Amino acid sequence: MAFLRKKREAPRVDLTSMVDVVFLLLIFFMISTTFVEAPGIDVKLPESSSQVSESEVREVKVYLSQDGEISLGKEKVSQQELERRLRAYRSEAGAMTFVLLADKNALHGQVVRLMDLAKVNGFGKLAIATEYAKNP
Repeated sequence: MAFLRKKREAPRVDLTSMVDVVFLLLIFFMISTTFVEAPGIDVKLPESSSQVSESEVREVKVYLSQDGEISLGKEKVSQQELERRLRAYRSEAGAMTFVLLADKNALHGQVVRLMDLAKVNGFGKLAIATEYAKNP
């Protein structure tokens, strides 16, 4: 008697599970990755053949120590004396720069008070001097 033999199918690997896992990983990485967009625009500044000489750049340097001592240039002054001297610059203060060199341990209130003095007396530009940190 002849038995019917079933034809053997070649073994095959079911890839459905692997494809599901790959898609889940892809979705996970797409969602968890943050895209940081660096804001900024490309600006090309115009060139000039003339340069500003040192005599044209006018600035008033005011120093504030950790102890609250105020110096105008190299001369120590009181706050009232500083106010009086800054009033003398009022006519040309709009074109001058008020440079504030405050100690890093100076009180915040004193720094703000000096910045306010510059504004009240009409200084057009305010610069706060810092020191370049080589290793942040």
